[in-house]
Amino acid sequence: MQQRKRKLALLAGILGVVILAASCHKKKVAPPPPPPPPAAASAPTVNLTAEPSTIQKGESVTLSWTSENATDLDLEPGIGKVQPNGSTSVSPEESTTYTLTAKGPGGTSNAEARVTVTGPPPAPAASAPPAVSEETLFEQNIKDAFFDFNKSNIRPDAQQTLTDDANFLRAHPSINFVIEGHCDDRGSEEYNLGLGDRRATAAKNFLVNLGVSASSITTISYGKDRPFCTENNEACWQKNRRAHLVLK
Repeated sequence: MQQRKRKLALLAGILGVVILAASCHKKKVAPPPPPPPPAAASAPTVNLTAEPSTIQKGESVTLSWTSENATDLDLEPGIGKVQPNGSTSVSPEESTTYTLTAKGPGGTSNAEARVTVTGPPPAPAASAPPAVSEETLFEQNIKDAFFDFNKSNIRPDAQQTLTDDANFLRAHPSINFVIEGHCDDRGSEEYNLGLGDRRATAAKNFLVNLGVSASSITTISYGKDRPFCTENNEACWQKNRRAHLVLK
């Protein structure tokens, strides 16, 4: 009985050794690989343009932009937060660089657009007024002196007229002119030629006494040959009794 127990114990030991040896020869199973790390977020990209890039003061510019991978965009100076894509109009008073800053999970990026502001264009040079000819000035400023019937003395209204004439003629010493003596149609031709000469000479002397150069003056008498008015009445005759100044 004792011997049988020993055999059973020996068999159990041998069986244990065999099982242990078999388990040692089994392949080990590798653990599963760890999950891959999350992909890094892409950096934001941004683009900013100004059209036109050069303006005159007071004009407007359109700023336009696009972006990707951005969650926050700020456009400066003076505009602030903006949408990922868009445009806006600005009117800078001076040259300005606009900067758009884009932020996102992948970082920060910037874009710039320069706007150059110039002053207003120079005003066109004032064109010089057209030169007025001496002939036009003479016609605009010189008046005739009128006389009483059968007289050659300078009456008060003629004195004022010739004084004004002298002021203009002294300011334009290069002007040469003729004083014509005229009469109305009463009296003989010979008499009126002499009267017209006296009237022209009286006007000349008056002007010379006021400083007008005698060398610039020529006198001639037409008597009653060249009337300014042909009606037979006093109003018409008065128009013909004159010292008439004509540019030479």
